[in-house]
Amino acid sequence: MGTDTIAAIATGLTNSGIGIVRISGPDAFTVIKNIFVRKNGAAADVEKSHTVQYGYICADGECLDEVLILVMRGPHSYTGEDTVEIDCHGGIRMMRRILETVLTHGARAAEPGEFTKRAFLNGRIDLSQAEAVIDVINAKNNYALRNSVRQLNGRMSEKIKSLREEILYEIAYIESALDDPEHISLDGYREKLQKKLIDIIGQVKILVDSAEYGRIVEEGIRTVILGKPNVGKSSLMNVLLGEDRAIVTEIAGTTRDTLEEQVQFGDISLQIVDTAGIRDTEDAVEKIGVERAMGAAADADLILYVIDSSAALNEDDYKIIDMIRNRKVIVLLNKSDLPAIVDKDSLTAFLGNPASQKVIAVSAKEGTGFDELKKEIQEMFYEGNIHFNDEILITNLRQKERLTEVLESLERVNESIENRLPEDFFSIDLMDAYGRLGSIIGEEVEDDVVNEIFKRFCVGK
Repeated sequence: MGTDTIAAIATGLTNSGIGIVRISGPDAFTVIKNIFVRKNGAAADVEKSHTVQYGYICADGECLDEVLILVMRGPHSYTGEDTVEIDCHGGIRMMRRILETVLTHGARAAEPGEFTKRAFLNGRIDLSQAEAVIDVINAKNNYALRNSVRQLNGRMSEKIKSLREEILYEIAYIESALDDPEHISLDGYREKLQKKLIDIIGQVKILVDSAEYGRIVEEGIRTVILGKPNVGKSSLMNVLLGEDRAIVTEIAGTTRDTLEEQVQFGDISLQIVDTAGIRDTEDAVEKIGVERAMGAAADADLILYVIDSSAALNEDDYKIIDMIRNRKVIVLLNKSDLPAIVDKDSLTAFLGNPASQKVIAVSAKEGTGFDELKKEIQEMFYEGNIHFNDEILITNLRQKERLTEVLESLERVNESIENRLPEDFFSIDLMDAYGRLGSIIGEEVEDDVVNEIFKRFCVGK
């Protein structure tokens, strides 16, 4: 439990209907008794947990605001400590004034993430769940939100604990056999352990491999709009954004640099990049823009290749097509409101990879074809449906790194078995895997790592 009492505004610092000031720690009830008066004139009743009381926050003989307070006795609170939440009117000035009153009556200002850090230190949640809290707050789409909520509810924790139990059993068996060879035999154990290892390694690999998919869910699909000048790339960007963000003119080469934005496309998030038109040019600035466009395309999850369907393809188009042949590409035949010179069937045959390269007719001017584009992106990256089965997606870089290290340790055990090394070599690497799994949920983790994690949180959470 914390040795002092902390307080912070738990809602955003913007004017709103309701604001919340949270107090947690051993003196939380003393603080609220000193500043809260119920409607009937009595002090706050803190004997019963999980009660809501109506009254006023008062200081120096003045009633500051009409409020509700929520009283939660530890350990049955978010932090595991005695906790009070003050629901006041949501003006910034009012929330700050109430917080100042709380601080002058025995609490100190909470650090970023300190409430959640206390929940972790007091055993209310483990470290993977704590990390899921910030992911819930920062979720950019419904898919990321659902994945974060599943982790917050303990799906990751359950999986890690299950893997640790399996590894710990093998460590215990080896150590027992080495200590008491007369009663516990290791005959045939290598083969049995190797079979078990293959299963555990397979489970860990699934988690590691999910990280790329998890990145797309969490951050959005890295999407680059590519094409030669004046085909409508910036117009397309503006349609996707729903605002005139990119400059659009009839002059070829208007876009000289990359323009990056986060786009919410239904349930799909796109980290979208508009680029300079790709063509041979002697203009030094435009040439840099072309190089940056090609660099962005190299790192993209998805390329939206824009073609002016009312104009014939030229050498610049052929160069782009050669560059993107083995990538995930959706070709957008823009200006479909004009008579077509480039048709969908001939272009599909020219691309030659219908599995990962689709062609859609759109019109940025008329706003048509974008429902089909959304459906196609969903098919490419989410196999048609944005849903969950029992899959766990790794969206956290720290967790991915630990799991990769776990995989390396387990594969070293397998190598030791293949090389007929003594059984105590198995224990060393199994213990390493066990410890690294523990660091994911906070069982074995350094204080500086914990502090760094909670620095990413907002104050009040």
